[in-house]
Amino acid sequence: MQVTLDPYMHRRLELPEIFRLAAELGYPCVELSFREDFVPLFVAPAATPETIRAVRQASRETGVTLASIMAVYHWASPNEEKRWMAVEQWKKVVRLAVEVGCTVINSEFSGQPDDLVASKEAFLTSVMELLPIFEREGIRVDVEPHPGDFVEDGNTAVDILREIGSPHLRYLYCAPHTFHMGEDMAGMIRYAAPLLTHVHVADSLNQRAGLRYIVNPPGAPVRVHQHLNIGEGEVEWNIFFGTLAEVGFDGILTSSVFAWEDRAVESSRFMRKRIQDYLDKFFVA
Repeated sequence: MQVTLDPYMHRRLELPEIFRLAAELGYPCVELSFREDFVPLFVAPAATPETIRAVRQASRETGVTLASIMAVYHWASPNEEKRWMAVEQWKKVVRLAVEVGCTVINSEFSGQPDDLVASKEAFLTSVMELLPIFEREGIRVDVEPHPGDFVEDGNTAVDILREIGSPHLRYLYCAPHTFHMGEDMAGMIRYAAPLLTHVHVADSLNQRAGLRYIVNPPGAPVRVHQHLNIGEGEVEWNIFFGTLAEVGFDGILTSSVFAWEDRAVESSRFMRKRIQDYLDKFFVA
């Protein structure tokens, strides 16, 4: 299993420092989420040849590997111009992944929840255009249903990927999105198991269980969720890790906390210890 740090809270550090920090905190891997100097959100990669060399050198020097690159584009947009642009951006991020020596990109379904049919059609069209490139370059794309995507239900998301049927397209279970994806976490993990190669670890309150949030005006079309430290929300971690062990999960497991930028190092250190505690409890070495 690749225990991985998403360093979004540390993004103000230079990229080589990210790898050094991960090593110091005990993470053997890094998952690079949005950075203005690497892969910004919804726009083409910004990494220069110098940036790529710096990442490769930092990885060699620290022994911390780049497990995944996060890239999110409008590949499920019903707007054809937007969808086409997203496919072009995808081609560039695949090229970056190859140049930096990373074989996994993680992403979201995207699209519009109020236009499910057109968004799904756009997503499938984009995937069919991109799969030959993923296959040729040896890239695996791990996709998660994010709150606000055209698909938010976990099992439905798995069904879409199963329908496509490519080993280069796999499923990412994001624990803090659990309460948007369904009610039975263990059941969703078991259902996803044949395609499950990636999980994100952070806590969240259950917005379905009464008045956890105050949103004005009532009924506003928002998807509120958090990425908190383990123990600060209502994800049932014994069930989460226990079910991962039950299904034999052996993929990328990423600490994905975003809430505590004012104490980012302490949060990342805490998460590394708590993750290891659960791995030691449920996974036999």
